[in-house]
Amino acid sequence: MDKTSLYESFLQRAKETPYAIAVRDERRSLSYDELRLLADTIAARLPHRARFVGIVMDHGAEMIAAMLAVLKLGAAYVPAEPGFPVERIRFMLTEADVDAVVTQRAYDDLFQSVTRVFVEPGMSLCEEPVQTPCVAEASRLAYVLYTSGTTGVPKGVCVEHRNVLSYIDAFMHEMGLTSQDVMLQYSVCSFDIFVEEVFATLLSGATLAIPSVHDRSNTERLIDYITRQKVTIVDGFPHLLADINRAATLPEGVRLYVSGGDVLRASYCDRLVGVAQVYNTYGPSETTCCASFYCVSDGAPLEDGSYPIGRAVRCDRIEILDDDLRPVGDGEVGEICIFGDGVSRGYLGDHPEQSNFVSLPDGRRLYRSGDLGYLLPDGNVAFLHRKDSQVMIEGRRVECLEVENVLIADAAIHQATVRAYRDERGLSYMVAYVVPSEAGLRLSELRARLGRRLADFMIPEFFVRMDEIPLTENGKPDGVALPVVLKG
Repeated sequence: MDKTSLYESFLQRAKETPYAIAVRDERRSLSYDELRLLADTIAARLPHRARFVGIVMDHGAEMIAAMLAVLKLGAAYVPAEPGFPVERIRFMLTEADVDAVVTQRAYDDLFQSVTRVFVEPGMSLCEEPVQTPCVAEASRLAYVLYTSGTTGVPKGVCVEHRNVLSYIDAFMHEMGLTSQDVMLQYSVCSFDIFVEEVFATLLSGATLAIPSVHDRSNTERLIDYITRQKVTIVDGFPHLLADINRAATLPEGVRLYVSGGDVLRASYCDRLVGVAQVYNTYGPSETTCCASFYCVSDGAPLEDGSYPIGRAVRCDRIEILDDDLRPVGDGEVGEICIFGDGVSRGYLGDHPEQSNFVSLPDGRRLYRSGDLGYLLPDGNVAFLHRKDSQVMIEGRRVECLEVENVLIADAAIHQATVRAYRDERGLSYMVAYVVPSEAGLRLSELRARLGRRLADFMIPEFFVRMDEIPLTENGKPDGVALPVVLKG
């Protein structure tokens, strides 16, 4: 793969297979050449010296074209789902200081004093759009993805073109993508699985299939869509695989299921492994997409029923290190640290977590994941759990401390602490322990206020009213003394 830029790599594919279908949504199908034309049409309407451009759109061909347009101009896109809390969207776009936002008129009220470029579903193609020069380079930023942060505000992960190209090359090599594949586009645009879905498809000459909201609304409809659209690759969170796995009828034609974002258990895919290849993957957004692959179909689960996270992808290296960044002994528990081309530039702005990106005296650079694991005798890595309060909720990383800080900032809350537990299936859920500052605390109103600052999956599932938060001797909340809310 020519490691110049993502857009130039896409353009090369469009020149090689101009008439192949690049993307299908509920309204239309676009060939590679038509997608190029649509991207050019949008690029001509964007500020040509833009550094950051927000993308807040419904999923469809236009969203993909808008991202390509931003990349062509050498800018970085900052994606957000229209359904995200308004204050969260505005924070992201403000911190990134976006020069414009590509959106639809239906979402115009989400924005304040920022230039809007409206791209509506079904937008016409200009056969000869105004040509804008491609100034994208491998070292430029491609996008900024916002994840949960310990400071109480989201943090933006800055990923360069070269990071994505290196990872996609590794993904295509491992998964054997060809122009005959059809990839399901299921992930939200602000998660790194989306990057994997979109760019692995477009750089391999395959087809991206984007289901409608109706087709995504339940597992049965999604399975029917997968079969009708002849989808060959399903890439998603473990709970997506689990839902498909327990359906009455499995999709036809799928050759590959890729799980990422949380722990994959044998019970989530015991039927799928009989009809397709199944992979477990691991890696935070800070390392672009995934840092390791494990072929479940050729492997076996650990004693607790979970699968290993495998070996490092070919553009990265994984080492298990102690707190002083020294290698631990074989089989000993340590922090999963990631080296290589997938390690991103870091966070946008001044964030305390920037210290997780470390430059060693020998010139190597690593990312401290904050995850604990150990090396298995066969060379694969086993994931254990987080070192800190960050957990996976519905396949997305959430900092309990961020949720806690938002709670404490509410006028109705005097004290609060948030803890994560696991249910009988091993899935994480959060419990908020709150000391109200007033007698008449109404949970429905509190949830509504939290919903203006936190995504739905970040709002604790349970709330426990407390007279006081028990503290340890050093003045920190005593988790052992908190009542545990059980969930079956």
